[in-house]
Amino acid sequence: MALNFNQFAAEANEFLKEYDKELMLDGDSDKAGRILSSILHGLREVIPTEESLQLLAQLPMFLKAVYVNGWSKRKTKKVKNMNEFVDLIRDFDGITSMHDFSSYELAIQYIHTTFLLLSRYISSGELNDIKSSLPKDLKAIVYHKIMI
Repeated sequence: MALNFNQFAAEANEFLKEYDKELMLDGDSDKAGRILSSILHGLREVIPTEESLQLLAQLPMFLKAVYVNGWSKRKTKKVKNMNEFVDLIRDFDGITSMHDFSSYELAIQYIHTTFLLLSRYISSGELNDIKSSLPKDLKAIVYHKIMI
């Protein structure tokens, strides 16, 4: 099997441009990448490993790469609600989090937009599985504005 890295890069750049536009970041693809990465890393931290592997099976290669970057088996935090999830994604974003996730409301908007765009790749069954594995107060991240 030949790997076509140029195709993966083109798909990633196309997705990032659309993601940037949906988040209204005015062409700041670096910020879009940081936000996407932080949210995906936050998600993998709160869902079981088995669920992460099932999710990975449905993602295109460029999103798989983002999702697994820096992944270790050890879960570090127990997240019970949206405030804690926002704190977790800010932790993953590091020093730029005050710029990237400047308010709680903006972070929530970014989370919902991310899941809306990811729903193009993830089956409704897998979205249901992810929702089932989330704590009660986080279930809304999967279904906000997504009609399944």
